[in-house]
Formats: sequence, structure tokens, C-alpha cells
Amino acid sequence: MARFAVGVPLILLFASVAFAQNPPQSDPQAVSFASQSIAALTGGQAIKDVTLTGDVTWSGGGSPETGTGALMAKGTAESRVDLNLSGGLRSDIRNDSAGYPQGATSVNGGKQQAWALHNCWINASWFFPALSFLGTTSDPSLVFSYVGQESRNGRTVQHLRIYRHLTGPKPDAVALTQQLSTLDVYLDAGTLLPLAFDFNMHPDDDAKTNNPVEIDFSNYQSMNGVQVPLHLQKFMQGSLALDVVVTSAVFNSGLSESLFAIQGR
Repeated sequence: MARFAVGVPLILLFASVAFAQNPPQSDPQAVSFASQSIAALTGGQAIKDVTLTGDVTWSGGGSPETGTGALMAKGTAESRVDLNLSGGLRSDIRNDSAGYPQGATSVNGGKQQAWALHNCWINASWFFPALSFLGTTSDPSLVFSYVGQESRNGRTVQHLRIYRHLTGPKPDAVALTQQLSTLDVYLDAGTLLPLAFDFNMHPDDDAKTNNPVEIDFSNYQSMNGVQVPLHLQKFMQGSLALDVVVTSAVFNSGLSESLFAIQGR
């Protein structure tokens, strides 16, 4: 995952892009599946924030490290993942509330290292489906499409694709934003609970080279009426980077904005 600020030219490129007034229309079938999935996940409850805690194994730095983790999300635009590992504390923060996406990482409480802008277009709360793009069908800049019914790992799934459409004077920027923000969602065909999210990350200095990321959700259990995947796995370029076994979930605790602060905002 990139942890350095994107170059000035790309920042200026995105700064010239405005939200679309008339984006491509979402597929009604995809919107329906997304809405049904959120209903299955939440049971109709309003989820404003969540804190998942559990046991983790992180392999993103080479040799696997074990420890505990806290994965927090506030709405769809803010998230924080704190990993207390055998090698130290690692925190990844996403905050899109300033009107453009941002991310940063800190190690052992040190200075935050900014992510490249082109690695910040995917939904901040990637680890908690109830606060994912699935619940933002009313956002006029998001386009939902239905890819079709497929077989994935021996299970029948409904495949949705979601991306952000922006418009402006630079068509290349519009196309690049769509590429960077594309999220593929795989819903269990029977329950419509999400089984996987697929998206791409990119080298710090190369927004056009794709490094595949896959998030797998399993062992859903009802916790206070909300369906929570108690097992999360994050694969980066086909290798397991993060394994989380959730032991508790707390909803609507009123998480402080300070948890999601990014230096320099």
C-alpha cells in the first residue's frame, strides 16, 4: 500500500475535476441488489460507526507478525485500522471528509506518512460491508452496474461493479478516476451478504499500474441484529497480507473525529 504523497502534477489534475452533474446512469438491478444487501446486513438499523476488535496476523511487511487489532469506521468516509503487533504499533487512517480522499500511515505513533492520492479512491471502510459503497446508492457521483451471476470459489454470487464518475475538462482524468475508484462486489446469491471486494492499489509513482487487492468476508454472525463477518482476509497481489478474527463489534459509540485526523488537513 502506498504511503507517500502523490506528485504535484497529479494533484493539479484531480483538482481540475468537478463532480458530475449528469453522470452515467446506474443499473436499477445493481442498485436493487446493493439496497437488499445493506438491508440483509443491518436489519434496517442505522449504523453510524463501528469498532471491530480481534486477533490479527499481518504479513504486509514480510515475515508474519501477530497481535490484536481495532478496525474503526465512521460513516463511509472515515476509517482507522490500528494493529498492535509483535513488531510494534501500526495505524492506517483514511479520511475523505475534506472533499477529496486522503490516507496516511504511522508506525509506533510516529509522524504520519501520506498515501499517494491515487490510492485513496476506494471506500474508506473496506473492512465493514455495512458502511461500504453498497450503502451509498443515492450518491450521484457513484455508478452501480450489474455484471451478472457467476460462480466464485464454488459459490453462486451476484457480481456488482461500482465506480466514481467525475467530469471536467480533462477526459483522461475522468477515465483515470473511474479506474482508480472501481470496486467489484460479490454477493452471496442466496443471502446477498458480501463475500468479497476486489479493487486495485498502485505504486506510489504510477497510478496506471494495478496491484490487485481482494478482501474476503466469512463466518457472518448476528451481533445486536447486525450481520458481522467474523473472519476478514486481505490479499495483496494474491498473497495474504492481513488476517483478522473478529471477537467483538460495537456500533454507534460516537467515535471522535480526532481518531481520523490526518496531519496537514
